[in-house]
Parts: sequence; C-alpha cells; structure tokens
Amino acid sequence: MTIRVLIADDQAMVRAGFAMILAAQDDIEVVGEATDGVHAVELAERDRPDVVLMDIRMPRMDGLEALRRLTRPGTVDPPKVVVVTTFDDDEYVQRALGEGASGFLIKDSGPALLVEAIRAAASGEALVSPAITVRLLRRLNSAVPAPREPHTALSARENDLVRLVARGLTNAEIATQLTISVGTVKTHLSNVQIKLSARNRVEIAAWAWESGVVDGRE
Repeated sequence: MTIRVLIADDQAMVRAGFAMILAAQDDIEVVGEATDGVHAVELAERDRPDVVLMDIRMPRMDGLEALRRLTRPGTVDPPKVVVVTTFDDDEYVQRALGEGASGFLIKDSGPALLVEAIRAAASGEALVSPAITVRLLRRLNSAVPAPREPHTALSARENDLVRLVARGLTNAEIATQLTISVGTVKTHLSNVQIKLSARNRVEIAAWAWESGVVDGRE
C-alpha cells in the first residue's frame, strides 16, 4: 500500500528536501506541499493524505492549530500527523501530545528516521525522536514536584510496557525486552490506551512522564 503524504512547512528548502527523500521510497507518495497551516488544512481536507508532515512554526496558522483542526472530534478518517520541530520548539511538544499527534521529529533527525516515522504513523503507531524524548522527559520530570500514584487499573506487565513506551522503544524492541510476541505487545497497548483514555502511544508516554512512572534517571 502506498502511503500518501502531505508536507506542510513554510520553508521551501525544507519541503524540497523532505520531498526528495520521500520520493526515493517505493511505498511513499508526496501528494502535496503546504506553505502554512491554513494551506495545510485546506490541502488535507481536499486531498485526504494518509500522513501530514507538519511543521510547528508557520504563518497564518501554526502547526498546533492545524493539528487540532485536522484531528478534532467527529472528523471522519482524519490523517495521521507527524509533528516536525527544532530544539528551540520543545515547549510546544508537550502541548501537542494531547492533540493526537502520531509522531515527533527533530528536523535534522535524518532521512531514515523521517521515513520510519511516516511508516509508523501510517500503521497506527508513533515514533518520537530520541532527542525530543530525552529533553521532554527531563523537563516534565523537573516540572512535576510530586508524582502521582501509578494507575491502579494497570497490571504489572502493563506498567512494564508503559515504561518501555515512554523510553521510545518500538513494538519489536518491547517484545524482546519483555520476552513476548509483537502481537501480544499490540494487545497490551490497546488495553492500556483504553484504561488511560489515550489516543496513541505518544499520549501513553506523556502520561508515564507526568505520573512519575518513569523519571529522568531511567
């Protein structure tokens, strides 16, 4: 199946670079390029891409508002949105966690991680750039003076899985760590999402950081 991607970034060179990387992939097709948030929403609603690669800082409408509009409740078959940021944009990542983003990347993460993030989003998973994970984890850990108690509805195995998700491990890596199958990992993830009312693994990771299930020492 070909993954249809919309690139939204106000910098022409960034759009061209992303498009060139993605054009080399047999399973990815770039269906449009948006120059700002308003344009991104318009093209997404018109062309129905599978994944939107969304910059945060854009004119007319920023990426967070565009993300909100594309994933608002009641939207039929909304696209998956992978947010692209810079080191200076870390404060926006936490705000986007609750808006349904399906991944976060640093712009200089490299071609392989860009492609992997898009494929993960298209398959219903989420990839968080390790650099973002570490920085956000440290900031959330220092910002929460008294961690809440772990969610009592989660089993011991589910808590183990949540910790690994929060550390940025993939399903395959989690399966290896816990000595279970990838299918079992997906089942546990589905159960955790229901119990935490989380829309994706990114929100699971955010809950883990904010609740103290993981901290800066891990």
